[in-house]
Amino acid sequence: MSELLPEIPRLYTALAEWMACIVFISLLRKKLFGWKLIIFLGGGLLVQSAFLVLTKDLPIAFWIPSMVVAAGMMFGLIYVTCQITVVEAGYFSIRAFVAAELVASLESQVRFFLLNGERINMTMDILLLFAVYGVVFFLIWLLEKRHITANSHLNIKQGELLSTLLIGMAVFGVSNMSFVSVRTPFSGQYTQEILNIRTLVDLGGYAILYAYHIQLNDLRIKHELKAMQNIFQNQYAQYQQSKESIDIINYKYHDLKNQIIALRAEDNVEKRNAYLKQMENDIKSYEAQNKTGNHVLDTLLTSKNLYCIKHGITLTSVANGALLNHMDVIDITTIFGNALDNAIEYEKKIEDKEKRLIHVSVFSQKGFLVMRFENYFEGKLNLKEGIPKTTKRDKNFHGYGLKSIQYAVQKYDGVVNVVQKDSWFELTILMPVLTPQNK
Repeated sequence: MSELLPEIPRLYTALAEWMACIVFISLLRKKLFGWKLIIFLGGGLLVQSAFLVLTKDLPIAFWIPSMVVAAGMMFGLIYVTCQITVVEAGYFSIRAFVAAELVASLESQVRFFLLNGERINMTMDILLLFAVYGVVFFLIWLLEKRHITANSHLNIKQGELLSTLLIGMAVFGVSNMSFVSVRTPFSGQYTQEILNIRTLVDLGGYAILYAYHIQLNDLRIKHELKAMQNIFQNQYAQYQQSKESIDIINYKYHDLKNQIIALRAEDNVEKRNAYLKQMENDIKSYEAQNKTGNHVLDTLLTSKNLYCIKHGITLTSVANGALLNHMDVIDITTIFGNALDNAIEYEKKIEDKEKRLIHVSVFSQKGFLVMRFENYFEGKLNLKEGIPKTTKRDKNFHGYGLKSIQYAVQKYDGVVNVVQKDSWFELTILMPVLTPQNK
């Protein structure tokens, strides 16, 4: 490293990295609470500090590997304490690392500017450290708080994590170039300009990552708006279906009245029993037979079943609706409404009414909640980006129902799988079964 640079205390770097993690941990949903959280965070600070101090005098070849390990410790601190996925933890740890680099560099620059490289007593040094760290990290916390909430799900994908990682690596490489060698086009020759380069590059890097985060957040909001529009459309469709269901019940009411009249006039015992059996079968078809343990699912299945009866479709279900009680009503209607609507739309095209079959099952298996939708399927399933290719003339809204399902499922860290098994189309949803501790 350049001999012109003053020594930057490793403890200060460790503190900056730890405080950057605290900024994001304070805003995200927690897995640890109370004393467990305090003890783990305190231990994290001690380990981070000890590691950076012990690796202080290693050769320059070990400097980058040491910083990678330090960033890994930040990842572990965020992932263990917060209820987020591995990909999301990687995303936030990279942003925290760049923020830590910015604050540590800014503090060094302020100290050098005020003191012109001269040493001060420890008390003044600590006061300056906490003043700069406290003010800047508080400003970062205020900025991040506007776009991060404990209940928000950005649904970070691997490609977005890779983009963030590349930005972070570029920022770290350029900002620290002068610390490795002054013989590059991007290096400074003197302490002040080296510190200027580092601070400005880190500031630009943090600004880029912050803008990227806002863009991802806006995309999430747009997806939610689309999902809400889809839900409103489904609600209107369900209203129309309810009107049709009432008409069906009214028709059946008149049929039963006529059957009762005929039954009273019938003297033949066998014919009378046949009438009674027919009436019993008709009544069973219209019973409120969906008692799953979740009233939203009961209503949906009953409404869809009545619609299926009108169109000659057999809908059966075996569902433990109590497993869905932790889910938002909107998400339940989005998943089941869209899945059943897609299945019904396809079954109506099948000529043979005996083959118009749909089956729904909801159960738990090995710690996962499983929702499975099966319907009879003719032909070969062609997938594009995990979504069946459309046969509709209007392709503008192709896959929107399945995308709405995927978006709703991702809120609960679940996955959606679409396959064809023989003559059956199968849509399977898996998500972790929530325990009382993490609801």
